[in-house]
Amino acid sequence: MMEVLKVSARSTPNAVAGAIAGVIREQGKVEVQAVGAGASNQAIKAVAIARGYLAPVGMDLICVPAFVNVFIEEEERTAIRLIVEPR
Repeated sequence: MMEVLKVSARSTPNAVAGAIAGVIREQGKVEVQAVGAGASNQAIKAVAIARGYLAPVGMDLICVPAFVNVFIEEEERTAIRLIVEPR
């Protein structure tokens, strides 16, 4: 099963980027989830930073966006799902 990283509007993009890079090194790909504009912004910045972290070792990351329904405190919300993997 693919690891899921949940990003909030208060997440630090550099920290999330490090987590993305680490999971990709270990497992080959990762799913990043974000609910809301602020969280989506931090997630996209993190993917861009992670590309920079992995480029020196010859990995070029791609990101496939989709919508997914998630439950937060028993309430259904729509999240952005980013599948991040090397090209």
